[in-house]
Amino acid sequence: MEGLQLETPLGELEWIAPARQRQLERFGWRTVGDVLGHFPKRYEDRTRFDRFPSGESGEAICVCGTVKQTSLRRFRGSQRMFDAILEEDDAHALSVPLVCRWFNAYWVEKAIIQGQRLVVYGKPKVSGGKVVISHPEFEVVVEEAEGSIHLQRIVPIHRATEGLTPRMIRQLVWDLLEKVNGQSEEGLLPGSLDATSRMWALRQIHFPDSGESLGVARRHLVLTEFFAMQVVIAAKRVEQAGQDGAAHYVGRKLVDRLHAGLPFGLTGAQVRSIGEIGDDLALARPMNRLLHGDVGSGKTLVALSAMLMAVEAGYQAALMAPTQILAEQHYLTMRRLCEPLGVRVGLRTASRSEESGEVEVGGLFGVEEGEGKEKVPDILVGTHALLYEGVGFERLGLAVIDEQHKFGVMQRARLKAQGVTPDILVMTATPIPRTLTMTLYGDLDVSTLDELPKNRGKIVTAARDVAKLPEAVKFLREHLEAGRQAYIVYPLIDESEKMEVKAAGVEFKKWQELLKPMSCGLLHGRIGPEEKETIMEGFRLGTTQVLVATTVIEVGIDVPNANLMLIENAERFGLAQLHQLRGRVGRGEHKSYCILLHSGKVTEEGLEKLRILEGTGDGFKIAEADLRRRGPGDILGTAQSGLAPLKLGDLFTDDDLMRLARNAAFLLFERDPKLEAVENLKYRKILEEAQKFMLSQVS
Repeated sequence: MEGLQLETPLGELEWIAPARQRQLERFGWRTVGDVLGHFPKRYEDRTRFDRFPSGESGEAICVCGTVKQTSLRRFRGSQRMFDAILEEDDAHALSVPLVCRWFNAYWVEKAIIQGQRLVVYGKPKVSGGKVVISHPEFEVVVEEAEGSIHLQRIVPIHRATEGLTPRMIRQLVWDLLEKVNGQSEEGLLPGSLDATSRMWALRQIHFPDSGESLGVARRHLVLTEFFAMQVVIAAKRVEQAGQDGAAHYVGRKLVDRLHAGLPFGLTGAQVRSIGEIGDDLALARPMNRLLHGDVGSGKTLVALSAMLMAVEAGYQAALMAPTQILAEQHYLTMRRLCEPLGVRVGLRTASRSEESGEVEVGGLFGVEEGEGKEKVPDILVGTHALLYEGVGFERLGLAVIDEQHKFGVMQRARLKAQGVTPDILVMTATPIPRTLTMTLYGDLDVSTLDELPKNRGKIVTAARDVAKLPEAVKFLREHLEAGRQAYIVYPLIDESEKMEVKAAGVEFKKWQELLKPMSCGLLHGRIGPEEKETIMEGFRLGTTQVLVATTVIEVGIDVPNANLMLIENAERFGLAQLHQLRGRVGRGEHKSYCILLHSGKVTEEGLEKLRILEGTGDGFKIAEADLRRRGPGDILGTAQSGLAPLKLGDLFTDDDLMRLARNAAFLLFERDPKLEAVENLKYRKILEEAQKFMLSQVS
């Protein structure tokens, strides 16, 4: 069949066997474009191969050789080790045989026989005096006519799947490219951004003529991917700017009174961010702003200042947190700060049932007994319960959403619908790398808290094996006896049969014994808000010297005298979470310490995470390292963003291309906000596809 289109269903291609078509569909490939969009993960230059190694190498190598011998060894139980010994093709005098080794890989045992030529890719190591590549990628060389797509060229290596080897995928991609109509896909990019032919780029990304042509093709396809993403983001911005809203600002008397009563001054970044938010609140269009910064940079105070501006203008403000614990902490903090101002703060969570505001779902704290619906709070703090009707919003002017990445777009839309298009302030406790502010948060204006309060003590971080616990105890006692305070943090409240992890509830008694006569307190998520506040008040006042806790202390706690933190099973926490926990110390003038205790079973990946924390206290660097470790593709492909995962582009190395794509997309909507021009109609398809993806990802 000639003249295929990228949209052509694979089911229409009679030359693909039905069994193969079913296999491709299981892999998610339904159209020609789906297959051609499966880009190679790497390339092998098979016009020349690496020499056989004589020792270990930190880099992967690609060699070609003949199988001289195979052997299979069986161990106790069902364990098996299969070796294939390769000799170099040109019998180089100094080359030594290379051992390719697999464990419990039955299919490899059947695939490799003596006398075959193999192309092998992997990292060589020395084992038992032999050069060994364990579990290498390999391909059996089949002698073919000149012009083979598998040899004597730059060969693409596609990511394989069950029953589909890289060789099979390579052949299928080649056959489809041979049959696709060269005019079947109009390029999505504006000519001013990149004029490369899309079909040429698709051919070169799979079967490059040279390294240079591969670079040109990749640039075009990455720009196309980024531009589609930025068109979606720019369309959101245009839609938001066109919504009817209301000004939620008349002045900042309440804010000035709040700041005047604080025992410390604001940072320049806080002052700047509050000003940016105030400017947005004064406009009739809805605010959509992101507030982010490092641990301890004062986000909660900025958010409260924004809420007070809305309250002063005669509106309600709401703060939605992802968990009940965090909502309770925000409630207690804000109630304490707002009581002197005469501003009423209420708490709404799904699991609290105490009534005082006669609200149907959950319960409402912060409204005095006997006060009815007419006395709803000025500021309402809660969890997902705020999404439901009957919560008590009468004139919702500002919605602050904490930990934005934990909420789906549908949930945000539902909260937004509670009022007359309230202003939205998204607040995250994790610093966001610049690459994500252009993508995942690209539809928001951004306020960055890039300063920490003055007179903060330095934090020394050290990762230690749990065997060093006695030394850590001695270190803690020395500082406690000098008048300081400490946090001891655990991943769980109770012991778990499934996880070899220590628990706060069990270890609390141990610490009472180890540190007596020091006073120890226990804090975790099952403790109610009033009791929790009593425990924390004791720690703030210094009557409790040691707080044994779970991650409930991750945010919202500020005790300047606490300069010690010991985290057990530190490898069980995420990188960003460990940085958040560490931020509870270093809040006073004393030099502070964070000890990361790990078990002897910690993986290399876990140790790397702890080494990152030892090496830097910069939250922005840590956030970027965390993003690199987890992979931006996973982050972008979320229900919260409505953006498809990246297939080819890299948010770090292609940062300059993302900026180019963003500028082009925003210029497009600046000139044609509704995409009405004939030449711009093709971009509507991007928005339709994005909407389908977004809805498919939201349960």
